Amino acid sequence: MELTVIWSILVTFTLYGGVTCLQNEVHSKHGLGAELQQVGSPMFSEHISAMRRLAAQNCPCTDPSLCDTIKTTRTKEIFLFSVSSHNWQDYDWDHITTITMFGYYDPKLMCFAHSKGVRVVDLGGFGADLLTNDTARIEWVMSKVEFAVINHLDGINLDIEFALTKEEAPLLTSFVQMTTEVFKQSIPHSQVTFDVAWSPDCIDLRCYDHKAIADTVDFVFVMSYDEQSQIFGDCIAKANSPYDQTAQGVEAFLKLGIPAKKLVLGVPWYGYNYKCLTVSETDVCTIPEVPFRGVNCSDAAGNQKSFVNVMKLLVLNSTTGRKWNATYKAPYFDYKNSETGEAYQVWYDDTQSLQLRYDYAKKMGLYGVGPWNADLLDYGNDPIGRNQTDAMWSAMATFLNP
Repeated sequence: MELTVIWSILVTFTLYGGVTCLQNEVHSKHGLGAELQQVGSPMFSEHISAMRRLAAQNCPCTDPSLCDTIKTTRTKEIFLFSVSSHNWQDYDWDHITTITMFGYYDPKLMCFAHSKGVRVVDLGGFGADLLTNDTARIEWVMSKVEFAVINHLDGINLDIEFALTKEEAPLLTSFVQMTTEVFKQSIPHSQVTFDVAWSPDCIDLRCYDHKAIADTVDFVFVMSYDEQSQIFGDCIAKANSPYDQTAQGVEAFLKLGIPAKKLVLGVPWYGYNYKCLTVSETDVCTIPEVPFRGVNCSDAAGNQKSFVNVMKLLVLNSTTGRKWNATYKAPYFDYKNSETGEAYQVWYDDTQSLQLRYDYAKKMGLYGVGPWNADLLDYGNDPIGRNQTDAMWSAMATFLNP
């Protein structure tokens, strides 16, 4: 993208106060190279080095070596999103390879994860308006690098889900390229990843250049869930992650020329609770039309329920018991609201359905698997709930088996 104004950016930093950008008029600059000329300047490198020295002096771990970046190269990946600082002690640390702290930072988690050889990365989210704001782009990347260095993190997971046309896609690609290059330059051995929809076919109007992005980052996390975000056929309750649809999405990425070793299959540890307008004799639940990005029917008609809450609902409220849909290779059940008598249908995933998806990922030679998200299981004191939680972790760990 050619910049339409004559500018340059001189960057001044404060170690804990973020970044400040000053603009001066100089010669015309062009695209990615112009941005990297600033963030890759000697001034920038010198600042990052100073930050590293200061961060090393303020390591929160009892063993200072635990503040070092993880350098291990993995042959397989278990990629985790953690959204709560309250449960991580109960994760299956024997099998995790990367953990993304989603919406929080806990230095104790960082120290413990590094003691297990697990990478800890920041979450990078931003809006589409950032792509057309040159100064904001540079500020964003610099602030993320600064945060990672100060907090001894191993990289960043880029999670953006806004609509983008094919014509606009190069803006995103350039931004991902810049982010990746700056992280790699600033934090040796750092990891940069990008979250994509379950298919590259403009899902939810997200028409990204998936091949170019995958070529740039270490790997992409394929969010093979919320696959009913746009329902083009009958407006009915369906599986969150239908097996064949998930496989079609993965194979579409492969057909683009993205190597299997650059794909991590994301799976849901949650389900959808739908209110039924009608329930047919064959147990088909019609749902209200709730539009999403130009399509009249979507899973927005339902509400998400964590695996732990789905299990409680199944035991306490189900009128059918657990049922299995052979087409979608997914479980579901019906129940009625005890006060109103209204019919509901819940679609979810459990160890049986997830094992099929883990096995598929292994068969296709994918780099890894991972759930959204680790905090949707039962980490309480109920023995039944804990057994279910252990089973969910154990099923995922089978992906690492030869």
